[in-house]
Amino acid sequence: MSDTPRSHGRKRLRPTLTPRSLMDETETLARAWQARIVTLFPEAFPGVLGLSLTGKALQEGLWQLHTHNLRDFGIGKHHNVDDTPAGGGAGMVMRADVVGPAIADAQQHATGRWPVLYLSPRGRVFDQSMARDLARSDGVTLLCGRFEGVDERVLEHFSITEVSLGDFVMTGGELAAQALIDATVRLLPGVLGNADSTREESHADGLLEHPHYTRPVVWEGRAIPDVLQSGHHGEIAKWRRERSEALTQERRPDLWSTFAGED
Repeated sequence: MSDTPRSHGRKRLRPTLTPRSLMDETETLARAWQARIVTLFPEAFPGVLGLSLTGKALQEGLWQLHTHNLRDFGIGKHHNVDDTPAGGGAGMVMRADVVGPAIADAQQHATGRWPVLYLSPRGRVFDQSMARDLARSDGVTLLCGRFEGVDERVLEHFSITEVSLGDFVMTGGELAAQALIDATVRLLPGVLGNADSTREESHADGLLEHPHYTRPVVWEGRAIPDVLQSGHHGEIAKWRRERSEALTQERRPDLWSTFAGED
């Protein structure tokens, strides 16, 4: 085996006028997919992204994670990041003159196709097709909101796309950002040990995934279906397809309606 580090020949250095902590990774790997997070809580990352397959891929340089602390761009000696809503109302709104410069700092590093997304309950619902599209991009910048939200002018100025995990509200976008990144990173080449895994799982072809079984053959009086022990690959494939269709009709009629209309 070669002693040459995996990142050899891949480092890209960029000048910046913004001071950074010596603990931050300022080098980028030229061919690694990049995620840049604009957040009030950089310490929340990598979180679960540093574990298991995504964590291993992060260590191996298949993707990189960078955080941009909104507090660094705060106003005044207390580094304020929010203010009261124009027109009155409850809560606080993240200031345009704080969030804007933070996004601009993150976008200094953007190359190629690089969307900017805002985790927001009023956005388009994140799905597998969006994850696949992000995995084909060069990187993504994610804005994690807090309080009542972000000054609308920032979203307009940077043509930011709002993305939601579903019809519920969270206290901030950090957990949503981690979920979005996890769903995307696992689709990058080399992250999963078996590339077939992404072709057979739920939502890959518009259906929910079929049930899975493994040893022991009988557990608590329940046996693995005979067809899965038959060794007949054609019958197994047919059974799995039938179960996928049945589960989708039962649990996600919305998906089934779309699938049946396109089939």
